[in-house]
Amino acid sequence: MIMGDDGYGPAVVDELNAHYNLSDDVQAVDVGTAVREYLFDYILSVEGRPDTIIILDAVDLPNRQPGEIFQIFPHTIPAKKIHDFSLHQFPTVNLLQELEQGTGIKILILTAQVAYIPDEIQFGLSPAMSIAVTRACEKISEILSNLYDASDPICNSSQPNQSDPV
Repeated sequence: MIMGDDGYGPAVVDELNAHYNLSDDVQAVDVGTAVREYLFDYILSVEGRPDTIIILDAVDLPNRQPGEIFQIFPHTIPAKKIHDFSLHQFPTVNLLQELEQGTGIKILILTAQVAYIPDEIQFGLSPAMSIAVTRACEKISEILSNLYDASDPICNSSQPNQSDPV
């Protein structure tokens, strides 16, 4: 069960799959709490190993505005998230670092600041997080365009640009 703004990652994946034309080389997958298993498989097997992984996660950090999108790297994961096993089963820092260093896979973590996480199960995102979902999709499209030849569209929106750049 996803609670409130904690649904950021799945909402971004849903939006990408519904409104963006992802090439055959790009997959947007909601792995739920199985992210460790996927990452561990990538360490063990060359077959099916991606060049880049973009992890989406909602965070609650001081000095950030609700819905603010920002990128963190495995070596900069806040200590609070390192030990966060209750909400996302977020992969350990060591696993992410080993994946990057041992396989050459580029790891990007695109986070969004929550407005709130309710105490009880509540579906739906806050207005700030709903806007963050659109901005995250645009940012992912930009990241993918920068990773690949710009003349080869990897990820194009099927709808007009609806927000300011991140």
